[in-house]
Amino acid sequence: MQNTPPSAGITRRHALTVAGGVITAATLAQAGSAFAAGTQDADAIVVGHGLAGLVATAELAAAGRKVLLLDQEPEASIGGQAFWSFGGLFLVDSAEQRLMGIKDNADLAWQDWLGTAGFDRGVGDPSGQDHWAYKWAQAYVDFASGEKRSWLAGLGVQWFPIVGWAERGGGLADGHGNSVPRFHVTWGTGPAVVEPFEKKVRAAVAAGKVAFRFRHRVDGLVTTGGAVTGVRGAVLEPSSAARGKPSSRTVVGEFELRAPVVVVTSGGIGANHDLVRQNWPARMGRPPAFMVTGVPAHVDGRMLAITERAGGRIVNRDRMWHYTEGLRNYDPIWPGHGIRILPGPSSMWFDATGKRFTSPDIPGYDTLHTLKTITDSGHDYSWFVTTQKIIAKEFALSGSEQNPDLTNKNVWQLLSRIWQTPEPIERFKNRGADFVVASTLGELVTGMNRLTGDDLIDLGSLKRQIEARDREIENPYSKDAQVMGIRNALAYTGDSLSRTAAIHRILDPSAGPLIAVRLNVLTRKTLGGLQTDLSGRVLNASGEPVPGLYAAGEVAGFGGGGVHGYRSLEGTFLGGCLFSGRQAGRAAAAATAS
Repeated sequence: MQNTPPSAGITRRHALTVAGGVITAATLAQAGSAFAAGTQDADAIVVGHGLAGLVATAELAAAGRKVLLLDQEPEASIGGQAFWSFGGLFLVDSAEQRLMGIKDNADLAWQDWLGTAGFDRGVGDPSGQDHWAYKWAQAYVDFASGEKRSWLAGLGVQWFPIVGWAERGGGLADGHGNSVPRFHVTWGTGPAVVEPFEKKVRAAVAAGKVAFRFRHRVDGLVTTGGAVTGVRGAVLEPSSAARGKPSSRTVVGEFELRAPVVVVTSGGIGANHDLVRQNWPARMGRPPAFMVTGVPAHVDGRMLAITERAGGRIVNRDRMWHYTEGLRNYDPIWPGHGIRILPGPSSMWFDATGKRFTSPDIPGYDTLHTLKTITDSGHDYSWFVTTQKIIAKEFALSGSEQNPDLTNKNVWQLLSRIWQTPEPIERFKNRGADFVVASTLGELVTGMNRLTGDDLIDLGSLKRQIEARDREIENPYSKDAQVMGIRNALAYTGDSLSRTAAIHRILDPSAGPLIAVRLNVLTRKTLGGLQTDLSGRVLNASGEPVPGLYAAGEVAGFGGGGVHGYRSLEGTFLGGCLFSGRQAGRAAAAATAS
């Protein structure tokens, strides 16, 4: 893997530059000059050029507003974490679902959202932490079952026709999880979600409506008479750091910029392990001593505290979303770079001592329940024990760079998954620090114990558990919850075609070699954040809007300070950036209408 975006991403960026205008010093000077004509530098300032920031900026520019778009990172990092994503989007009753024979509707989606979120912090109380989160959830499910797909399709976004089934839940109809497949993978992955909004913003730059301010680190919000009226901070030295790579923090100047509205879209805390541990809730057990990092180093959460000092209220600090299937990247881009396995349902899952997990701790079912099971085990990792036949069909890796077929829209490369294990999976198997491959179970156990430097895995115990599971597949029915889940998956055409291997014995030599994968906890998303109303206005401790201050994306808990509640249905993070960015951008545009 190269430490640069895939070739299609480069081609796409070149096309955007041509369409939107080359960002030259002359262009920036022209835009800056236009903005300086009055007593303010712009009609709006947007802090953060990730997906939510691009969407908000595009909406403001479309309404004729002059916008300054600031970010501490260089131009190479436009799109933020969304660029690196798998591009999964939560849609309800979509054309893709209907094509796959899936019957979905807004009522079922709302049932699943409520059962997953578990809102319990003052939903009916205007001062409650979940009051606006609940309202945002209602609005978002309406959006996902209504105009979301047509809006994005109108911008040129397309989806892989097979809908994925993420977070299948804990076993009850009104409990956690998706009742039906809703995970729509964007054709082109994360870069294709970012593309239409980056294109709009670059076109607005060329038209003199938007000016980029790269390498502008916001250190404080300017307030006048209780209203936010601008930002101040440090200008960092120019950086040629590639996308995702850490950039210099050397300060070469200072700035203060003024506008009647400021929209904060700076992301979460996933790369700041100290802050993750500080906010880690007791209900999730002890925070792991070792974690891999699912986001670049600049996703450090610093704007949360800065906005709080200006009067914004942070709610649901203890709600977060971390994955349990993290791999150490053998070719890291950012410090501690981890990659997540998106597993199918067939790998057997064991704790560090070789004890098999029980329902709902089955691959793809209940992420945070499994996280608690791992932390309760007294160890920071767990194990998949699986086969080559399973990983060939069931393993996918998070990240646009790990899916060149989907990212580059290469149909032939995508079809090759039918007869061979995807190359990125094979590279991790052969080069990754967390894989053990063996022809016999005894050799596998020896390798597992060698990898961790202890003798926690007992061959006899592991063999007994695997053989017990293997006996359960002799009949078309079973008492083993995971085996039942595999058969349920195979009943769905999408899973049987692309995400679930034919059921077989783990110890069947023809399915080998045997593979063990050490799974680390991978930091990712902040589910709490700045509390906002449905217009994206940041609220203060009294529940009143802070004049001039808006927020969107992960810094706002993807809307309302926690639209997901305690847990996510997946495919809802990019969508949360899209929806909250659009809401905040449109509201800020209306607030600055002359």
